Amino acid sequence: MHFPGRFAEQLVADRLDRISLSFLVDDLVVRRGGIGANIAFGLGVLGRQPILVGAVGKDFDDYRSWLERHGVDTRGVHVSEVAHTARFVCTTDDDMCQIASFYAGAMAEARLIELEPIARGGLELVLISPDDPQAMLRHAEECRQRGYTFAVDPSQQLARMDGEQARAFVEGAKYLFSNDYEWELLLQKTGWTEADVLSRVGMRVTTLGEKGVEIVDQDGLALQIPAVAEVAKTDPTGVGDGFRAGFLAGVSSGLTLERAAQLGSLIAVLVLETVGTQEWVLDREAAITRISQAFGPDAAEEIAAVLPA
Repeated sequence: MHFPGRFAEQLVADRLDRISLSFLVDDLVVRRGGIGANIAFGLGVLGRQPILVGAVGKDFDDYRSWLERHGVDTRGVHVSEVAHTARFVCTTDDDMCQIASFYAGAMAEARLIELEPIARGGLELVLISPDDPQAMLRHAEECRQRGYTFAVDPSQQLARMDGEQARAFVEGAKYLFSNDYEWELLLQKTGWTEADVLSRVGMRVTTLGEKGVEIVDQDGLALQIPAVAEVAKTDPTGVGDGFRAGFLAGVSSGLTLERAAQLGSLIAVLVLETVGTQEWVLDREAAITRISQAFGPDAAEEIAAVLPA
């Protein structure tokens, strides 16, 4: 939904301790979403072969068809007999600030999913994105026990985890994804220093909004990749998911970390410029041009080699 104005000026500038908040919006659109599905969609569009794992309701059929048409394998999706698919309701104002609520629904049943049957054909990487917190912890532990290479993306669920859970979740991950606020929250919750975290994960990949992304590991690597300049800021929802899809597609395709992050920055800005997290379209020639403008002709040539025709 869109709110015509600025929340800070019109809704919450006074008292927050005793209000019942209600306001008129001027637009309502129902879009497909979900962090795992957004990332899988992006990987599918970029020509990889992602398998989506999660729990949904019986209302998932149309969404399943959409994802499969865009290259996503949905055989890892569990269908609940009793609950609806999770819903995220978000209202965005003219400054791109958001007020949101989330209904978990069938998501709670994700803790029942075992990864081993899905992984029998071989998995390059398991990305554990925000989900039922118990499912996230279970899947991270299963990855450690079975020796699966995995990445963690606690994102919004970090607020639900205590320090012990946060420490257990990230232990042994190849990549730790977060934004800059979540990175600071992780340090606060775990009581670890940056060095402590990097002794337990391969590297951290921290998105910085319009400042780009920072990639740091314990061996001294420290990359800062700028964002691709946007044509318009249309909707910030799902921008981080777009970055993750582009970055992981790039790494999977054999790009260097720098080039993979540059591809991630491109997909992120395509999401930013589009209403809806899965409504963006990859125009190969336009993408190559924008990468060249942002990062130079060498980057464009190398990234073009892994983009689908």
